[in-house]
Amino acid sequence: MRHETIRALPSWHWGPARYDCVYVSTDDTKNGMLGMDITHIFPCALVHWFDHVIDEPDELTGMWMVSPSFLEDGSHNLGVIHVDSIIRAAHLLPVFGDKPVPPPYVTFHNSLNIYQGFYVNCFADHYAFELAT
Repeated sequence: MRHETIRALPSWHWGPARYDCVYVSTDDTKNGMLGMDITHIFPCALVHWFDHVIDEPDELTGMWMVSPSFLEDGSHNLGVIHVDSIIRAAHLLPVFGDKPVPPPYVTFHNSLNIYQGFYVNCFADHYAFELAT
């Protein structure tokens, strides 16, 4: 098998929903089905939560400030949410601080892991402005 599509859709070709079942590896020490379980897929997303830095927008920028949320043991505060609860994408701007950043070091791939604080850009477009102000 070269390619397989696993679906979790509320409507399949304008018809009823389609939520596929899948094999999930649960024990690498066992062979075949003894090391696997079967699950039913639902439309969900694994998320890394952000905490509000303060309970109001920043006085200088007018933007809310957030920081990545971590548990007491230092691991990411993760959750699983239903995709229907997602309203839209958020545009975050790093809080840079006062030190220059070497240009090749920070990319859109790693910026969420490098910076500890972010502004929620409510000026990205009018929809963001309506949501975050």
